[in-house]
Amino acid sequence: MKFSLIVCTYMRPDSLALLLFSIQNQDLYPDEILIIDSSSNNASEAFVNANSFKNLKYFLVSDENRGLTKQRNFGISKVNISSEIVCFIDDDTILEPDYFAEIIKTFQSNQDISGVGGVAINEYAWKLQKTDVSYDKKRYYLFEEYFYPEGLRNVVRNYLGLASHLSPGRMPNYSHGRTCGFPMSGKTYEVDLLIGMSMAFRKSIFEKIKFSRFFEGYGLYEDADFSIRALSYGKNVINTKVQLSHFHAESGRPNKYKYGKMVVRNGWYVWRVKNPVPNFKDRFKWNAITILLIIIRYSNILTENNKKEAFTEAIGRTIGWWSLFFSKPKK
Repeated sequence: MKFSLIVCTYMRPDSLALLLFSIQNQDLYPDEILIIDSSSNNASEAFVNANSFKNLKYFLVSDENRGLTKQRNFGISKVNISSEIVCFIDDDTILEPDYFAEIIKTFQSNQDISGVGGVAINEYAWKLQKTDVSYDKKRYYLFEEYFYPEGLRNVVRNYLGLASHLSPGRMPNYSHGRTCGFPMSGKTYEVDLLIGMSMAFRKSIFEKIKFSRFFEGYGLYEDADFSIRALSYGKNVINTKVQLSHFHAESGRPNKYKYGKMVVRNGWYVWRVKNPVPNFKDRFKWNAITILLIIIRYSNILTENNKKEAFTEAIGRTIGWWSLFFSKPKK
């Protein structure tokens, strides 16, 4: 199967370099690599021009195509007509050598699969359960023969009865699903949501839908929105053999106030894409969890070293939640 890779980047020449060098070591090399750069300097362009990467095409976009969703759609418009699969990876990732080979195998295994995602091995926290240990299900999430230590937000949700009853990657009717990913069992799991750092779709999907213009700028949750809409055309899966490392480079990210506000407003938007007409119980749970997460973020002012970031994000989340009473996001 012919496949194209789209990498959207902004002011991260060093991260982009590490990613491209890891692509050179792939067992299965992309038929084309499209770098969609919205940087305000030429550092990334200079690096690309100074190196010879096979099948690479570089595009420096203008203001009208700047922003993650716009850059993704611009990249899609440049994909070779013969490609069958379009892959997206973040510019601050490094791929394992069999990354693309495993993605293509997954698509070839089932024609009903429309989207494939992978796992970040440097963020892996799953461990095998021990037969002689009793695990507190309020503090540990048990899945198959593995366990995952719950973070504070999920521990509190477990005690309050607000935790998702669905497996990771599935979105309940009140949103706020589990984000712990999957153990590296070698299995493939069906999900609702794929993560932008590592996702691929059949090219035929893009003949029907594009990334939403609602998510302009940084584009938080644009991957969730697209994944949900893609479910109308097939299954989304995560293959735990599709592996990479994700380093969350700080450059190019919004300030914590804007981020906090986007978490709530964009989260509300994605929730309504999945569940356009929620019942009272779903509405109550979505708001209860949102308020709980705001309170926990305020508490981080006392527990984290960077107190200013915790405070400004908490304020952003608060303003974002209050703003929903007066101005809800529109599709």
